[in-house]
Amino acid sequence: MMRRRKLVLVNPVSRLRAGFSINRSSRFPPLGLGVVASLTPPSWDVELVDENFEEFTYRDADLVGITAFTSSANRAYETAQAYRDEGIPVVMGGIHASMCQQEALQFVDAIVVGEVESVWAKVLEDAVSGTLQSVYQGTWQDLTNLKHPQRDIFHKDYVFGSIQTSRGCPLDCNFCSVTGFNGRRYRRRLPAEVLDELETIPQQLIFFVDDNIIGYGRQNRELALELFKGMVERGIEKDWFCQASVNIADDPEILEWAGRAGCRLIFLGIEAEDVGALGAINKRLNLKRGTSSYEATFDRIHAAGIAVLGAFIFGIDGDTPETLYSRAEYMINSGVDVMQATAITPLPGTRVFQQMKEEGRLLRTNFPHDWDRYNLTEVVFQPTKMGVNELSQIMRDCVRRIWDIQVLKAKAKRTLEVTGRWETTQFAWKANLSYRDIAFADCYSSDDLDKSKGAELFV
Repeated sequence: MMRRRKLVLVNPVSRLRAGFSINRSSRFPPLGLGVVASLTPPSWDVELVDENFEEFTYRDADLVGITAFTSSANRAYETAQAYRDEGIPVVMGGIHASMCQQEALQFVDAIVVGEVESVWAKVLEDAVSGTLQSVYQGTWQDLTNLKHPQRDIFHKDYVFGSIQTSRGCPLDCNFCSVTGFNGRRYRRRLPAEVLDELETIPQQLIFFVDDNIIGYGRQNRELALELFKGMVERGIEKDWFCQASVNIADDPEILEWAGRAGCRLIFLGIEAEDVGALGAINKRLNLKRGTSSYEATFDRIHAAGIAVLGAFIFGIDGDTPETLYSRAEYMINSGVDVMQATAITPLPGTRVFQQMKEEGRLLRTNFPHDWDRYNLTEVVFQPTKMGVNELSQIMRDCVRRIWDIQVLKAKAKRTLEVTGRWETTQFAWKANLSYRDIAFADCYSSDDLDKSKGAELFV
């Protein structure tokens, strides 16, 4: 009888910064590892070690699979070493390994570059025969008949379930590595297949992880509409949020059906409220529409009973102390319901990384050790219009101002007024509290956090 083999999958979390893992409500299951598990034949036993809930401890394995974002790459390498010391092969995939191939190969036996579906069977075949290659290059395939992630390996305490309806992005923002990983061609799954998968997700709360849920062009718009209508027709009663570009507000029918299907919140990459900053990061769609259109965009989304999560970036080339304090005030006074603020971070595989490297502006270059610092919070580069410490202090000032509990109360009351939906208001309120916890934990001591003050308003 053939011996069963064991695949151990590891989702590492940075030791330096808790980030989104600080709260249960801001942790999301490692969807990519769920896909790997589903692609693995029944002759293998699969176990997931998820550091969102438990610190890694060694398990016996015949093969180990690890994925990692840049900020958790060192933790991934540390885990890989524990297995390589025992002669057990380790395969690493995900965004960081794909962008830093030669680095990753110093710490693991093989890497999967890009999307895993086209190569995983070959990886397993070679692992069994002892002929693992160094690099397996995934291809950008059609998304019809995708395997559903094997969700039974995920920890039972995940508050949100995740699902993907598309891959790829034709836009080319200079701080984003999505195009390098998933390509510039937008590929979409069939609505019926997404609906079938939605019916298997146990959580009431869902995150659509697409970069733009409605996509680009008339055909993709029709497929998104079919998805939302299908959720209503099948009685899939979930509360969910998604990401989109600002032009989603141009389509009232899409917004109406998204709201009817349970959409509570749409993440928009606003990035900045002034055209100079938008130009510096090549945010072309926002530039084309103009920053004066933002409020009308928010109003149309609110009219569908949906809240707006506005993401803003601090430290863009050309930013000054005055523009950053102004950006914080804009966030507070605008129609944005939930606020996200991050430092621009030159992640590997992006044009901003290459630009700053060529200009000698990267301050943390002891790689891979310094990848822990590339976490969207720390300033790891030399700004153009201010000092590093100055930008860091301004961000701390703005964090305290943006997520002041009185500001969040005012935001919540306004959300209720403009959407008319209590469930949307609660969703937005809790999202703001989650961002507040993350931001305060990064910038202040626990004594400053004062989580409970006023937080009972919508609990």
